[in-house]
Amino acid sequence: MPASRPSHRSRLRPVALAVSLATLPAAAAWAQTAPAADAKAQQLETVTVTGIRASLESALNKKREESGIVDVVRAEDIGKFPDTNLAESLQRVPGVVIDRDAGEGRQITVRGLGGDFTRTRINGIEGLATTGGTDSSGGNNRSRTMDFNVFASELFQQITVRKSQSADVDEGSLGATVDLLTSRPFDLKKGFTAMASVKGSYNDLSGKTTPRAAFLLADTFADRKLGVLVSGAYSKRNLYEEGFSTVRWDNGTSSGGWCVPQGATVAPGTTLPAGSTATTCGPAAQGATRLANTTDNVAAYNLASSAANFHPRLPRYGRLTHEQERIGLTASIQARPTDRTLLTLDLLYSKLDATRQEDFLEAISFSRTLSQGGKPQTSVVEAQYDANGALLYGKYNNVDIRAESRFDKLSTVFKQPTLTVEHEFSDTLKFTGLLGRADSKFKNPFQTTTTLDAPNVSGYALDFRGNDRAPAITYPFDPTQAGGALGFVGVAQDGKSTAITNGTSSEIRIRPNGTNNRNDVVQLNLAWEAADGLTLKGGTSYKKYDFQSYEFRRATENMYAPPSGNTAASLSTLLTGFGKQSDLPAGTPTSWVIPNLNAIASLYDIYCNCLKSGPAGGPGDFTLASITNGNARGNNRAIVETDRGWYVQADFATRLGGVPIRGNLGTRYVKTEIKATGYVATGGGTQVTVGNHYDDMLPAANLTAELTRDFLVRASAAQVMTRPTLAALNPGGTVNTTGNLSITIGNPFLQPFRAKTLDTGFEWYFQKNALLGLGLFYKDIGSYIQQSVQTVKYKDTGLPMSLLPANFTGEEQFALTSSFNTPGGKLKGLELNYQQPFTFLPGLLKNFGVVANYTYVTSKIAYFTSASNPTPITADLVNMSPRSWNGSLYYDDGSFSARVSVAKRSRYLQRVPGQNNNDVEGKNGTTNVDFSMSYKFNDQLDLTLEAINLTNQANDQYISSQRNSVVVNNVTGREYLIGARYKF
Repeated sequence: MPASRPSHRSRLRPVALAVSLATLPAAAAWAQTAPAADAKAQQLETVTVTGIRASLESALNKKREESGIVDVVRAEDIGKFPDTNLAESLQRVPGVVIDRDAGEGRQITVRGLGGDFTRTRINGIEGLATTGGTDSSGGNNRSRTMDFNVFASELFQQITVRKSQSADVDEGSLGATVDLLTSRPFDLKKGFTAMASVKGSYNDLSGKTTPRAAFLLADTFADRKLGVLVSGAYSKRNLYEEGFSTVRWDNGTSSGGWCVPQGATVAPGTTLPAGSTATTCGPAAQGATRLANTTDNVAAYNLASSAANFHPRLPRYGRLTHEQERIGLTASIQARPTDRTLLTLDLLYSKLDATRQEDFLEAISFSRTLSQGGKPQTSVVEAQYDANGALLYGKYNNVDIRAESRFDKLSTVFKQPTLTVEHEFSDTLKFTGLLGRADSKFKNPFQTTTTLDAPNVSGYALDFRGNDRAPAITYPFDPTQAGGALGFVGVAQDGKSTAITNGTSSEIRIRPNGTNNRNDVVQLNLAWEAADGLTLKGGTSYKKYDFQSYEFRRATENMYAPPSGNTAASLSTLLTGFGKQSDLPAGTPTSWVIPNLNAIASLYDIYCNCLKSGPAGGPGDFTLASITNGNARGNNRAIVETDRGWYVQADFATRLGGVPIRGNLGTRYVKTEIKATGYVATGGGTQVTVGNHYDDMLPAANLTAELTRDFLVRASAAQVMTRPTLAALNPGGTVNTTGNLSITIGNPFLQPFRAKTLDTGFEWYFQKNALLGLGLFYKDIGSYIQQSVQTVKYKDTGLPMSLLPANFTGEEQFALTSSFNTPGGKLKGLELNYQQPFTFLPGLLKNFGVVANYTYVTSKIAYFTSASNPTPITADLVNMSPRSWNGSLYYDDGSFSARVSVAKRSRYLQRVPGQNNNDVEGKNGTTNVDFSMSYKFNDQLDLTLEAINLTNQANDQYISSQRNSVVVNNVTGREYLIGARYKF
């Protein structure tokens, strides 16, 4: 069934609560046995609670009433969610940690399971909103993971995180189901309600101030038989993200190895450039001179050439300029045509527009092969390595230096209409129906990269000895000089040569892309109160999920030299003021020239999608292609997934040995049918569509025992599933029918991730609005999905015979690189939860309170590292922080309130195995500190002050469990918001 909403006979209490003792769940049974006069007296003894205390009290009461294991975050007041971002609020929930992009919470992990294992419902309808981040944070989100930064927090009044499964909740989660609820007119106590808020936000790194505003209007008519509510939110962000990055690390033998000194022994794995002479790496005309055969030169070469020693692939400092604009609107119309019927139409619209400019000054030789003028032409002058193989210091000759600029324009539009029908056929039989569509369209129409290049620079130095996250970099030229060493290295405009022999030209990359997600949902549910304390439920659901991804690219991304009369100086500009909060080593450039995209776009007419000059496929061809372009083909794919489900469930409340017991027991059966479409690299791109289906029986049980009026014990058990990741289902790829027969594709025949879960909870409500809780959880993940190599007959791959030569029969054995279902592993952990208002203290101290929790998770997953190594390695689950905690100390006296919050998560893995000869990739632990305060002048006016990311926490990504080598180390600055809120 959908996330619960009260019927017309049991409306939600307003957020500003008038709470009496008899309304508290633990006291309700006691109040029923008290004399009528005493009950009436209790009802009159009310205390009005508002602000932080109201939201905590309301959330705690909701948690206490549930039969399963849930946590709730409530708005302090209408349109006043406790954080500026939904993900930031979710991290306050025990077991929930978040991942940030551009300094803002984007995705969540629940109890060690990432966003692919968590479903999100908005007003009861499963939805998926995605956007595009930096490459290091995943880029275009083509997964099942929700991007919460698409939505303004002011649009929502409650978040519920359902950690245990019940049969009446949609399948698809191993981690949790997150329910987001927007406001509705019948939820409000007053008939007419109006609210408006405005804020100014200042970022201390960019020095920019941006606006944020929200409003809500609601009214009821015809004796509360009709209600209308509209709300909206608007915000802008303008910030810098600055720091050092490497785009991973690789070892000494990678990319063909280094240029060997004159007459020295060639190290294993080294590629000798064609045309090399005794004194040059490659033809003499290319100017890549070998070092002399000295003891120091040979020693440096041999040390750098060891497979155990690693260097950064693209060491670079850079600034990312983010500009975002977010608009959100909700509307809700509710009607009671009869006393037993409630109709609700909810509308949600959100639009996130953004631009991102990425500017880097980088060395590109260390990641490049001979054909690109990379490592085989680069000489190691000096080298020092740590005992663990990490580069400490290196000095090099013949290094290609690049100023790279990338511009992205991004837009996500999310729309969701939902119609909910509730009808009571009798006092004991109720029908609930939902019909809705959640539609998300992400567009990245401009993703353009331009470069300035300085080939074969000698004397480049990289020094990590002072700081392994921010090295000192020496450039043997002035990077601020327009028209200096950094210029345009072009190929022939006539297309006679589309590349530079053993070299890299400047580039114009154009890669527009996008992703569409749509969920169509129908739910029909019946609930029959069969007896006192027993309600039987049943229902059916239909979901159709439609996913589409697309990308376009040029045939070649090489650039021809600017036409006569145009210089590097006229086509470039200067970046200044870099690194104010990055603790840069002395001498690190804080300014450098970058390409002027607007000038280049105008001169070359790069967005014409046409052939401007020269032959097709040459540097003057700006035509974009998708399926026929091998570099773009893999991101053109689609999936249609149809899910039909049925469930039965019994909700019960009784006594066992005098102990109140409540809970539910049921099962859900779901049948999944998929149709996956991709493109195989034959005939310029051949469309392949493959179908599959599977079904699951998912029993679930939840039990809560009130051992005393204030002590609850909970237990839950369920069989759960999560459908395969979208990328793994892609049937597109490559088929090699000559030499060694091989296929590299996705696998539409995958079965889902499946697990058995056990949860227990112990909750002691030792004081009014206080909780001390312990949660224990265990998940036996029986089916996991990983990429590996298997030998199969072609006929068993599901691919059409038309992709094979005429003389093939389908019985041929192919080495198939794909995703497969593999054994999973165990995940277990505990949560500690503490919440208490200090009302027992004297004076002002009674207005303080604390909310805190701690989570520990451990998992053991067997990862297959390569085809040549069939023995898997055992490591943590990807995205799982073994330890996390957060806490808030607050003060609230009804007029003045303040809160300081700390959220910490430990280091976690992002990829296993890692790329470029590394075992893992991950992110180091984070500690985020936020502060907020408000002053209530009267019932109408509040003034607010907030400070976000007070520690200026870095996004610190790493590679290698042994070296912890830096991949990204960027900061985004602190954010301060000041504003006012008025209720009419």
